[in-house]
Amino acid sequence: QVQLVESGGGLVQAGGSLRLSCAASGRTFSNSAMGWFRQVSGKEREFVAAISPSGFYTYYSDSVKGRFTISRDSAKNTMYLQMDSLKPEDTAVYYCAATYGGVSTTPQAYDKWGQGTQVTVSS
Repeated sequence: QVQLVESGGGLVQAGGSLRLSCAASGRTFSNSAMGWFRQVSGKEREFVAAISPSGFYTYYSDSVKGRFTISRDSAKNTMYLQMDSLKPEDTAVYYCAATYGGVSTTPQAYDKWGQGTQVTVSS
């Protein structure tokens, strides 16, 4: 059974850092494009970052470019999101997602999702 499990969320002050992890099991991780999305209650799920199966190509939303870094470790079947210079507007539930299709910035392209991890940035 395919599972994606996020971890690493929490409460941090503005300007601080967090690293999210997404552990994948039950599917060929190296063949999957992966992405991070976030959602605030009452709003649509928002693209944050995505990475190609090889890890060679990465994509970021304008709101996090230069502050967040997406990466993956195929040996550990794990994807990461390093979040630096956090802002209160980064507060959301963060989800990781996977797809056998090409890397995408739209949530509809992803067929597997984790349960989400809360990130709260205080001012």
